[in-house]
Amino acid sequence: MAAPSTSPRPFSVSTIPHHLLVPCVPAGRRVTASKSGGSFHLALKETEKRDSVLTSKQQIDRLLRPGASYANLNPFEVLQVDPRTPIDDIKKKFRRMSILVHPDKNQDDSERAQKAFDELTKAWRCLENESTRQKCLDIVEEAEAIVAKRIEERKKQLKREGKDARVDEDDPEKLKRAVYVQTMKLFADMERKRRQQETRDQEERKRKRDLEIEEEEQKKAEKEWQKNFEESRVNRVNSWKDFQKGKSAKKFKGFKPPKHKAEARD
Repeated sequence: MAAPSTSPRPFSVSTIPHHLLVPCVPAGRRVTASKSGGSFHLALKETEKRDSVLTSKQQIDRLLRPGASYANLNPFEVLQVDPRTPIDDIKKKFRRMSILVHPDKNQDDSERAQKAFDELTKAWRCLENESTRQKCLDIVEEAEAIVAKRIEERKKQLKREGKDARVDEDDPEKLKRAVYVQTMKLFADMERKRRQQETRDQEERKRKRDLEIEEEEQKKAEKEWQKNFEESRVNRVNSWKDFQKGKSAKKFKGFKPPKHKAEARD
């Protein structure tokens, strides 16, 4: 009878116990350390073995590198997936990457790990929603169309000049880079417009609030004036009555003609 196999089971996300999978918490929310430290870190090591490129330090550095604030506007780039990847595969990729940058895994650099984890979570939240995922895909497709048109116009220009119509983007890697750069520009432009709109909305809310305060102060001043007017009314009436009484109380002594002085004669 053959002895039972003692070789370890192949690793996959489904083999990780449910309580060890990283929950999809909102970006910015802190995650607490897992009590099952040994099993958790074992799962991390297995994940790193699965793809030697996706190490914890590399992912944290990538997500927090200088200029990442704009690069991370593209959720496909954050999760390192093709824009047309099925959502189930994107979810698996998010789980693997979130394990790598989880603060429990990087306790010697937990603050940066938390920020990286937040970036992954924000990207996943964006892509798991069908509406926002389609908007992001639309941006990628627009970038592809812009690059394709640019290449076409450049080739036409070269032909008109009687030159070789080959361009750098004929190389798939350079084409991919051109689309990447154009996609980043579009995402950055979208973010710039969003911030401008947010600023305008804040200014409009402030303007309305200032107007409300001004109207409230005006109403308060009018109310105070009306109150003072009513309180002083009795005094004004009494003063007028006293004036009338004093005027009628004066006796008329009649008209006295001036005394006649006799004319002196020499």
